[in-house]
Amino acid sequence: MKAEVREMKRQFGEIRLFPETLDDLWHLSHLVGPGDLVFATTFRSVEAATDKLRPEKVEKRPVRLGIRVEKVEFHQHTNRLRIAGIIESGVDVAAHHTLNVEAGFEISVVKRWRAVDCERIRRAVDASAYGVVHVVSVEEGEAQIYRLRQFGPEWVTTVTAGSSKGADTGTRSALFEKTLDTVAAVTGPLVVAGPGFVKDEFAEYVKARAPDLAGRMVAVETRRIGRGAVQEVIGQGILDRLLGDLHLAREVALMDEVLVRIATEGAVAYGIDEVRKAVAYGAAETVLVADTLLRDDEATGVIEQAERVNATVVVLSTEFEPGERLDAIGGAAALLRYKIE
Repeated sequence: MKAEVREMKRQFGEIRLFPETLDDLWHLSHLVGPGDLVFATTFRSVEAATDKLRPEKVEKRPVRLGIRVEKVEFHQHTNRLRIAGIIESGVDVAAHHTLNVEAGFEISVVKRWRAVDCERIRRAVDASAYGVVHVVSVEEGEAQIYRLRQFGPEWVTTVTAGSSKGADTGTRSALFEKTLDTVAAVTGPLVVAGPGFVKDEFAEYVKARAPDLAGRMVAVETRRIGRGAVQEVIGQGILDRLLGDLHLAREVALMDEVLVRIATEGAVAYGIDEVRKAVAYGAAETVLVADTLLRDDEATGVIEQAERVNATVVVLSTEFEPGERLDAIGGAAALLRYKIE
């Protein structure tokens, strides 16, 4: 993501945003909401006069529009963000229009920017400095490849060779060759994960045949395979070593701490009502909020109050396991400085 502050006064102003990846579109889906004003150059049908005795033909021309947002939809599988609303600036004022935002499509957003919004922009901009992290979970006869989006793990493909158990050396080499061919175009860090020696042998295979990729690779021992291995990689903090800040490792650690405190009746609050009370008492140290609540007025009020009392606010993606667990206990939780009744 590229971002430029055009004008800002008392947190209200305009920021120009240039999404470059699917991750950036996901971030935009949480930065832009109903009531915001979005400017973009888009195509709009306009009538064109002709010199013939027939109805005027209609063609689409590029125009600069300002849309008062009514609805935002993130379409992960089509790599597109749809922003629908009423035209307030440009042609056809008061008509409905939908912006189809893709990577490389610049927009300007005018709104009151919360601290959590600015933090999200910072993460998106920082992430652009790195390639996307991929994790390869390797076992006998099979390798599963995941792409780590900032909203969570995204399955890419599964490579198989021979039977899943008791594969001979030739079959294993065939698996390694097919897997390396699949990840050869990866430009960012690569994590090779799994239990036992198969992952180590694949890592050595990569070092021998793709030294450039090997320079961005790390092998990690995990108990599980597949998506479970990805979860362990994140939980072990491997991504922090690779990128310094991918945010997902922090989400795993924070949510684990919430669940531990709930199980041991520790200093924790969960559910929006309990979190609000903890914030009001000044007991909240870190407030966790599921991204599904960012459009909720009640939750937004709690977030703003938490920021006023200097509590750390962390937004968790419900596309990823920690966010799903948070959503299951009410969508909000707080790690407390002390227990409250």
